[in-house]
Amino acid sequence: MAQKKIHCDCLSTIKPVRDTLDVINGKWKVPIIISIGVGNDRFTAIQESIPGITPKVLAKELKDLEQHKLIARTVVGDYPVKISYELEPYANTLTPLIYAMKDWGINHRKVVTS
Repeated sequence: MAQKKIHCDCLSTIKPVRDTLDVINGKWKVPIIISIGVGNDRFTAIQESIPGITPKVLAKELKDLEQHKLIARTVVGDYPVKISYELEPYANTLTPLIYAMKDWGINHRKVVTS
């Protein structure tokens, strides 16, 4: 009986963590969220702020983040067409997680380099 409870407790943690990782998984999503969050609202500005990201990958990741309701894409129909990106209020729920990952990364780097 105790073994089954441990199994259920484990799954109750694994499933939501897996859901979180499915949304922010990969090399680029969190850097894109950070870039937009600090004020880079145009495609080129976002790309320039993230070394190594290609336009094709950035476009794909922006669409993905938009589908998950983390960013909003605004098109101004003037000529030339202007597209800007901003964080949805829902994206602010990731802020504590991003700062926790930042702190962990700083501490981890100290551990592995000492």
